[in-house]
Amino acid sequence: MKQSFLSFLDRGSRREGLRSWITATLVYLVLFDLVLVTWVFSAPQLWFMVWHGVPGDDSSGFLRRCGANWAAFLLFQSIALWRWRREPWWLLVVAGMRLSDIFTDLTVALVAQDLTWTGAVLLPAGSLMNVVLGIWLICAWHMVGMAAARDGSSGIAGVP
Repeated sequence: MKQSFLSFLDRGSRREGLRSWITATLVYLVLFDLVLVTWVFSAPQLWFMVWHGVPGDDSSGFLRRCGANWAAFLLFQSIALWRWRREPWWLLVVAGMRLSDIFTDLTVALVAQDLTWTGAVLLPAGSLMNVVLGIWLICAWHMVGMAAARDGSSGIAGVP
């Protein structure tokens, strides 16, 4: 039988470690999108200067549209943070949202006429972050389910 690299820990310690990582991931995502939403709606000119190095003209409302999308991310990630221990499927909701955003930042980095070094580095990194965290949350959901199956429970509080 193949041993896990965490086999030196008892199941309870591993389970709590996994729960801590999941919670930390969701807290990070909530804070990340809170910063984005706040920045876009309170200082759009600063947004354009940091990422594109030019004064921004959001007369089409596209940046605010992005901000509204990030507000939806913030809402559902906040719900997931609150509910995931009782309803682990919320991890899949967040994973799907992150994976739906994997091409957006990379696309901006590739097609924008004006881009700062910050944008050239951090926009592709944002796409990579979405891939990594999306896959991690799917794996975390699977691990939570496997732990619940080993314990003979559904993984949902109060349901055997």
